Amino acid sequence: MRVIGVSGMPGSGKSIISDKCVEKGAIIVSMGDIIREEAKKRGETTGETAVNLRKEHGEYIVSELTIQKIKKLLNEGNEKIVVEGIRSHHEVELFKENFESFMIVSVFASPITRFERLKIRMREDDSQDYDGFLERDYRELGFGLGNVISLSDKMIINESDLESYSKKIEELLNEIDF
Repeated sequence: MRVIGVSGMPGSGKSIISDKCVEKGAIIVSMGDIIREEAKKRGETTGETAVNLRKEHGEYIVSELTIQKIKKLLNEGNEKIVVEGIRSHHEVELFKENFESFMIVSVFASPITRFERLKIRMREDDSQDYDGFLERDYRELGFGLGNVISLSDKMIINESDLESYSKKIEELLNEIDF
């Protein structure tokens, strides 16, 4: 059994790492999807829900919901799990308490690179204007995402083309035997 976390700012390239892990038999658990599901139930934006869940239930709530989902998947016989979208050191602490040899892999890409990617991706929570993009970045950093990235076990820089980035991911996954 192996559980790793993938972290990075919005648009950095986390989902591409996840896709490569799926090719190796992993199951992806997205913390963002858990927030999006809850936002839909509440009739709130994802940003509002991300803040409100933590206010209502504490810093650990999103990770607690994620850990419940992971344990269920492990009990069903899944051997490789990737947690996508870890945003705080509180979450990292809880994952490390629950999963032996848990590690964080983070992706870095510059703000301009990420903004251009998000304009193309056009997911519901992707702003098409730079001020909205920065507002989301500051909200994410307010959760402690910068600490997670700076204290990661492994880091990949994603500033070039998809082929080069994919090669870096493959090398890293081989290095950590995933």
